[in-house]
Amino acid sequence: MRCAAGESVAGAGVAMNPCKPLELPPIKQRAPAVVTIHYVYVSVNCFVNLQFYHQSCHLHVRAQLPSIHPSTPAARVENSAQDRFLRSISMSTSTSAIKLRRKKNVKKGIQFCLMVCGASGTGRTTFVNTLCGRQVLTPLDADDPTTAHLEEGVKIKPVTVELELDEEGTRVSLTIVDTPGFGDSIDNEASFSEISSYLERQYDDILAEESRIKRNPRFRDNRVHVLLYFVQPTGHGLRELDIELMRRLSPRVNVIPVIGKADSLTPLELAESKKLIMEDIEHYRIPVYNFPYDIEEDDEDTVEENAELRGLMPFAIVGSEEVIEIDGKRVRARQYPWGVVEVENPRHSDFLAIRSALLHSHLADLKEITHDFLYENYRTEKLSKSVASANEAAGINTESDSLDPQSLASQSVRLKEEQLRREEEKLREIELKVQREINEKRQELLARESQLKELESRMGREQTPMSTQHILTEDDETDAGASHP
Repeated sequence: MRCAAGESVAGAGVAMNPCKPLELPPIKQRAPAVVTIHYVYVSVNCFVNLQFYHQSCHLHVRAQLPSIHPSTPAARVENSAQDRFLRSISMSTSTSAIKLRRKKNVKKGIQFCLMVCGASGTGRTTFVNTLCGRQVLTPLDADDPTTAHLEEGVKIKPVTVELELDEEGTRVSLTIVDTPGFGDSIDNEASFSEISSYLERQYDDILAEESRIKRNPRFRDNRVHVLLYFVQPTGHGLRELDIELMRRLSPRVNVIPVIGKADSLTPLELAESKKLIMEDIEHYRIPVYNFPYDIEEDDEDTVEENAELRGLMPFAIVGSEEVIEIDGKRVRARQYPWGVVEVENPRHSDFLAIRSALLHSHLADLKEITHDFLYENYRTEKLSKSVASANEAAGINTESDSLDPQSLASQSVRLKEEQLRREEEKLREIELKVQREINEKRQELLARESQLKELESRMGREQTPMSTQHILTEDDETDAGASHP
């Protein structure tokens, strides 16, 4: 390999004389190292060999390159070589970070909770089984005429399954919360209360765990991160039941409306139904999860992806547990006399988009909103009510400022201080108990010490006469020996 005169490379012990081959020091170890290249001005051939050396010895190179004005073709070649060099370093660094995050996810796993809600016959069970790739929920058997007319009410049924998201082995512990029986009664007030109470109980468990002095390391977070509400494919807008449920539950969970069994509508009917549903959501000001984004802060890819998902709302869902072969490929689809509806075909269904959003692109965002916004709002309300109850019991009137946000915040702070005070009292009691035990042990040790001293003094007194008698005996023997020369 040849290079132009005057070119040199400094850094990591790499030296190159003009017009001489590039000699690299032997690789002594393969441990990661950090090398700073203070100056690089080499030809393309030299750059290639330097990059090969970087890859072979597994060095993380931090380069400080001078700016070269592309006034000549040679300079432009040098700039492109340096750009490729820096780009390769940046790509390797980002790839290492991604691999590290993937390893953590593979080892630890991801916890995610999905609730499906909707009237019977909207395709909840088929959607869940299609999403998980196996039978998780069992369809209800209403063939028995003796029980088909009975209204049992809504039943909350959580089921946890383990799924692998990619080839890297990233696992997600997916909890499916089904709500069979919703919408089957004439009066669904009890169903609203049952579902809302379930969501709040999960928040109460988190609040109680946070208030513990010593937390349980095996505690499982069962908060629902997203609710898929299945709208019946009537071709019209929302029913009163749909509006009431989403309005009640949206302060507690991320609500995403979907149209179940969308293959029962023609493309024109489906488009009109989506339009009417979104108009009703906007008219009644239902705060559904609409894939938020900020044009100024988010990157172009995020803005484009979220805008596309927002345009698909409400998602048209088609599910199938049947796998058929089409053009030599086995796919999930539904067969009809007039054709085939492929579940993962974007022209037939939005299933692929909603699955990607739930289990990949927006999984972290849904969890963050649940913890940072929905749970914090519930926590503030809960603590404020507790303070109000305590004030009412103490005879303090709080009706005038019960709705003031500053008053609510101050009440929350006071309640938190009260909790801290109680925790300090518990710690003080524990400290006093430990101190008492220490004093008792000290008294026992002092008693043992006094007993040992008394025993030593007694033994000393017993040994003194014996030593005196022994000395007298030796003196007698000495006198007897002197009298008999």
